Amino acid sequence: MRPTIAPVQTSSSFPSSTTVIIIGGGIVGLTAALTLAERNIPVVVLEKGKIAAEQSSRNLGWIRKTSRLAEDLPLAQASDRLWANMSSRVGADVGYRQAGILFVARTEAQMAIHENWLKSVAQHSVDSQLLSAKGIQQRVPGSQTQWHGGIFTPSDGRAEPTLASSAIAKAAMAKNAIILENCAVRTLNFTAGKVSGVITEHGEIQCDQVLLAGGLWSRRFLGNLGINLPTLPLICSVLRTKPMQGPTDIAVGAPDFSFRKHKDGGFIITQRGALDAPITLDHLLIGTRYLSQLKGQRDFLRISLFSQYGLNDLKLARQWSADKVSPFEQCRIMDPDSNPLLNHEAVHHLKTAWPVFSHAEIANAWAGVIDVTPDSNPVIDNMQSIPGLTLATGFSGHGFGTSPAAGQLAADLISGHTPIVDPYPYRFARFQ
Repeated sequence: MRPTIAPVQTSSSFPSSTTVIIIGGGIVGLTAALTLAERNIPVVVLEKGKIAAEQSSRNLGWIRKTSRLAEDLPLAQASDRLWANMSSRVGADVGYRQAGILFVARTEAQMAIHENWLKSVAQHSVDSQLLSAKGIQQRVPGSQTQWHGGIFTPSDGRAEPTLASSAIAKAAMAKNAIILENCAVRTLNFTAGKVSGVITEHGEIQCDQVLLAGGLWSRRFLGNLGINLPTLPLICSVLRTKPMQGPTDIAVGAPDFSFRKHKDGGFIITQRGALDAPITLDHLLIGTRYLSQLKGQRDFLRISLFSQYGLNDLKLARQWSADKVSPFEQCRIMDPDSNPLLNHEAVHHLKTAWPVFSHAEIANAWAGVIDVTPDSNPVIDNMQSIPGLTLATGFSGHGFGTSPAAGQLAADLISGHTPIVDPYPYRFARFQ
């Protein structure tokens, strides 16, 4: 059963025109909308289903700099600053806690990965520190595993996915943003070669610019326009325990499990060492772009050839006209089943490492689809081939943590403001 987000009463009026239209009501699109609304730029968010109903509410809630690529670190650091002020900015609790994140290693080889990462980001002044087994026990007592070591970043943290997007949406609407649910965008409209509006299932809305923040659906939307955005799906299974006495307020990531405290006193747990990888037609079309990733992460993927996800994907059209029902109307919310085996593995490994979790009772379990690019960095860029279209998509499982700065960067590119960080690492052209 998917998580239940804080309820939001979205807009009911269908506008005929605006300045900016955002396709996708996930947390990145909502943060971009809030930023634009704060700048008094008229903006409309169009969501095919319910806001934040897909990965924006299904992720782990981690806000981390640890293990990010060096070129992606400034975006995460900027997001830290924005998350710290988010509750006061939106006038509501988003569950943000800067309690730190600790990654533990069983072997020398695993520890070397953390050591090499720390060297690679030395110029960014991160507060990460390498820990011994004793240092781990001091911060997260009660472990029965003899860890080789770990890396701890005190300034990393967490927020609650079921609270954050709703609070941001309400704040954006309070500043005159319009958010429409159950309103799928079928395609773009053009005048003299430039975007001049969108065609939705309910009619056309004219605009000056469009931001596509459609998550896993962005590839299909762009494909209908003749643009090849390389993303492939991975499915992450997650569970939440009932309130219990845990070992720490610090979030912990091990090679084969992770846990972090939930706002209600329970814990969010996942099998950090495995994701489901359902084979789809896109694997045949663009799979060769991922060979380097596959070489290094083959043991990390649970590949399934004839999965229900893959079969459902085949049923959805890849080309359609503006007057036809789009795939986004056929599937309003991507809601994959969680994998009980992966969740069982996570709990088993966790109980072995920290026996206090032997008393854990599962309250809920769910899964979400992550859209992964070949280099695991998103695309946040103005599209040169389609004037008036900007992308903010392909976040590869990092979107929630970096959403405040990612949404602001997209808004900067649209409005002509100085970018919050250098957008160069997120250019679309790197895939061409």
